[in-house]
Amino acid sequence: MTKTAAMSGTETASAAPLFDRRMLEALVCPESHTTLEYDAEAQELISRKAGLAFPIRNGIPVMLVEEARALDA
Repeated sequence: MTKTAAMSGTETASAAPLFDRRMLEALVCPESHTTLEYDAEAQELISRKAGLAFPIRNGIPVMLVEEARALDA
């Protein structure tokens, strides 16, 4: 991303929108109703209690249990 693009708030075509970490304050796991952890590398929200990882697509968390990935035990 160029300095101009970064300053204007625009993103390049290859850059994915970033997840706003402030959303973690409002979101809870729909299965266990517990807090979530943000995994920036995997772009997922993790619910340790439910053993699920919810994907973040285009900067938007998909909080559907049927879309979640089961965590490895």
